[in-house]
Amino acid sequence: MRRFLRPGHDPVRERLKRDLFQFNKTVEHGFPHQPSALGYSPFLRLMAIGTRSGAIKLYGAPGVEFMGLHEENNTVMQIHFIPDQCQLVTLLDDNSLHLWSLKQHGGVSELREEHRFTLKGPPGSPPSATQVTAVLPHSSREVLYLGTESGSIFVVELPSFRVLEDRTIAPEAVLQRIPDDNCNRRSCELVEVLQEHPKNPDQILIGYSRGLIVLWDLQNNKAIHHFLGSQQLENLYWQRDGTKFISCHYDGSYSQWPVSSENRQSEPLENTVPYGPFPCKAISKIYWQTTKNGLPYIIFQGGMPRASYGDRHSISVIHGSQQTAFDFTSRVIDFFIIFSSDPAAEFDDPSALVVLAEEELVVIDLKSAGWPAVHPPYLASLHCSAITCSHHVSNIPLKLWERIISAGSKQNIHYSSMPWPIDGGTNIAPDPPQRDLLLTGHEDGTVRFWDASGVCLHLLYKLSTVRVFLTDADPNDNMNTLGEDEWPPLRKVGTFDPYSDDPRLGIQKIYLCKYSGYLAVAGTAGQVLVMELNDEDAEHVVDHAEADLLQDQEGYRWKGHEKLKTRDGPVRFEAGFQPFVLVQCQPPAVVTSLALHSEWKLVAFGTSHGFGLFDHQQKRLVFVKCTLHPSDQLALEGPLSRVKSLKKSLRQSFRRIRRSRVSSRKRRGGGGNASEVQEANAKFDQDALQEMELAPVQRKIEARSAEDSFTGFVRTLYFADTFLRDSSRHCPSLWAGTNGGTVYAFCLRVPPAERRMDEPVRAEQAKEIQLMHRAPVVGILVLDGRSTPLPEPLEVAHDLSKSPDMQGSHQLLVVSEEQFKVFTLPKVSSKLKLKLTALEGCRVRKVTVANFGSCKTDDYSENDLAVLTNLGDIQIISLPFLKLQIRYPCIRKEDVSGIASCVFTKYGQGFYLISPSEFERFSLSTKWLVEPRCIVDMPEVTSNNHVPKESGTENAARKSSFFSCSFLERKSGRLMEHALLNDEKVLKEIQSTLEGGR
Repeated sequence: MRRFLRPGHDPVRERLKRDLFQFNKTVEHGFPHQPSALGYSPFLRLMAIGTRSGAIKLYGAPGVEFMGLHEENNTVMQIHFIPDQCQLVTLLDDNSLHLWSLKQHGGVSELREEHRFTLKGPPGSPPSATQVTAVLPHSSREVLYLGTESGSIFVVELPSFRVLEDRTIAPEAVLQRIPDDNCNRRSCELVEVLQEHPKNPDQILIGYSRGLIVLWDLQNNKAIHHFLGSQQLENLYWQRDGTKFISCHYDGSYSQWPVSSENRQSEPLENTVPYGPFPCKAISKIYWQTTKNGLPYIIFQGGMPRASYGDRHSISVIHGSQQTAFDFTSRVIDFFIIFSSDPAAEFDDPSALVVLAEEELVVIDLKSAGWPAVHPPYLASLHCSAITCSHHVSNIPLKLWERIISAGSKQNIHYSSMPWPIDGGTNIAPDPPQRDLLLTGHEDGTVRFWDASGVCLHLLYKLSTVRVFLTDADPNDNMNTLGEDEWPPLRKVGTFDPYSDDPRLGIQKIYLCKYSGYLAVAGTAGQVLVMELNDEDAEHVVDHAEADLLQDQEGYRWKGHEKLKTRDGPVRFEAGFQPFVLVQCQPPAVVTSLALHSEWKLVAFGTSHGFGLFDHQQKRLVFVKCTLHPSDQLALEGPLSRVKSLKKSLRQSFRRIRRSRVSSRKRRGGGGNASEVQEANAKFDQDALQEMELAPVQRKIEARSAEDSFTGFVRTLYFADTFLRDSSRHCPSLWAGTNGGTVYAFCLRVPPAERRMDEPVRAEQAKEIQLMHRAPVVGILVLDGRSTPLPEPLEVAHDLSKSPDMQGSHQLLVVSEEQFKVFTLPKVSSKLKLKLTALEGCRVRKVTVANFGSCKTDDYSENDLAVLTNLGDIQIISLPFLKLQIRYPCIRKEDVSGIASCVFTKYGQGFYLISPSEFERFSLSTKWLVEPRCIVDMPEVTSNNHVPKESGTENAARKSSFFSCSFLERKSGRLMEHALLNDEKVLKEIQSTLEGGR
């Protein structure tokens, strides 16, 4: 009966688990998915980005980050910071307004939603009467002005969101002050923009969609001036001295208007169509920035000729005779200018243009010649080409780190040396304890190296494999080259480029040895490149070798894509990782697994047809092994083939379902007949079942047919120095696991270093293990005599790990999608098994060994398995006894791409894609936690001090009061709790206001 009992409760172990394991989602790396709004506080020097999913993110100096999420998950339409406050207001597409504040809590600050409000009209009024189209936070910090579709302007008190009905500016009141022959009722429909006078806070500029512009006196509640534009109005901008303003229009023109105290009606000083005379797109936003040399900067969005350039996303900068139209590869959401911060300054003197496009953030240095881009320290466009794989390397040696940075700096010579201009707050997080790299492979054949040590995911270096191959595009082409007389003067900016010259270039597997500097990358068309790090540019021939994985098979015909054509002769490579050998798999199928052993100078690779071993020192193929099942025709069609057998796939799915139903009926109906039960369970491993303790929630695993498609698909490859032939001699070995539940083991004879180039590496198959349930093998691991995983190649040589115990017996751990099984070596007899519970079809998707250290003492750490399932749960399983320690929900089970993209680190952290452009970072360890911690200075402001609407923030007088700021999780339960509490406060405040009104 002991087999059916659960292990007892151990209080000591439970305390230790609390010291070792803790799940936290800590920070989101990358670029926000589907951004919809942009805001900037020149006072705090913080930038805010809103998204279509209702998220709001604040950024300042590198490491200064905040995040919040609207409960409604509606699109954020507008973001406005309250002048001189740590507050901002968001407008959603459901017409609701939300007030957010940075509030101190427990020694740190969080971005909290304080109040929410929806503007409501009188009973029976149409929705357009209160549909907010323009928001103006007044410099008094006491009210908001809300322009609506109906033309009315409502005044709302802050922070209570109480409507001050007696101060409403109705369209009828505006029309009374304007001559009848100039306007009619429709002229005051839809308030397009509201702008406060830069020198007089008692005056605001009201722009209506049909072209009417009114300067309104708030004290006397009357129109001082009115301006009649002939075209539909898009936006307005005050000049710094308040004597003129600029209007931009739907027809691609902008006008400059004088504000005179004598005339109540003014005509424009000039009307300009910068890219005329042909019909142009609308100019949706404009800045007019004054400078000391007298030549203004005119910066505007749009205005391109419709016929020829109507599909371009551009922002133009004009300064005297210099004019450039910055061309973006994705739609421009919004932009702002960073300029002089001193309210007493006479000129704007702009320094930077910050553009939020749909797929990236671009900052242009306006101070340097040629207006170069600024390299962003965060908000990296991870998906500049679609991410196809990722690989994490922990604790990079300093020498390798510096060489990678050096190679990357040579690529960034075209960027500006300007310091990052959005520098609000101070990062007070401790320095990262180690240097970590996150490598991402991309569809265009590039590999990007990211600094993943801290909060900011920063690009260090970009490697391209395209130069090895012949493609349609010449990598030497310069997309930014312009002719002298080209008009409009377009210049491509940004890194986002969703188009790949050839999908076969896509990177599928990456393996970096941090000790030797060797890098192996494998791609979609069966290409495997081995590279080494070179600090200088070089030109050399890349050696080629072919690995025919079907050499012993007859009657097979590859129906997929062809292999990539390679360049003949020497190829010039930039400093950094340079390929020296190319192994081409035949058929050229996607490389599904990759392993590199830099000490033995060997690289192993696998596809859906088999696997091979290559000696990259002698540049010689050691062996290939075909794993293709005779009935597996789908493996010959390739991922890019259009002739995939859908009928066969459906037929196999239905067969699997039918077999499952039949076997379940046998189990239900055969309870009284022992022979039937034995017959039904004959396909399972009987010896292992006797040794396995069965919990009530576990079940016997459903065996799969050997005829299932892709059984030869090689899922994992693993090098180990272990006992494979007998218990007295250990030798190098290569292990391979397939989709059909087969494990192959090869003994390797690697010559000693002095004869390494003279004698060949030899391989001989020693073992073949077939798991009875035939579930895909997703992980293989060898444990030494101390039940510790074998160290990485060269790790012992660098004194970073203990030598493995070669005295005691070794153990082999095979992880399939459905179970964990430990075998003794070299006999390969079953020792221990853990079935993954079958609740809701749980299967292993990712598995790795992670080291967990205690948060209470530095003297204790242990190695455990971190496992991700297809349900999005993460399980931690002990080694070597395979006991489930803890389970955490991490990813939604519907998020298949997120589960597939997950990568674990060596010290209990992980990354997964929550969108094509964002990694969510999480931690399973109490000791290793990367999260933002920052301080934001609050400049001292008097009530009489009036700062211009869009001025900067470098005031000399600053008060030394601080807000300690930390990251607020997007999905945090605390956020929901605060939101509910705030909602109750809002209701009580509204109720008391109404009672007071009565």
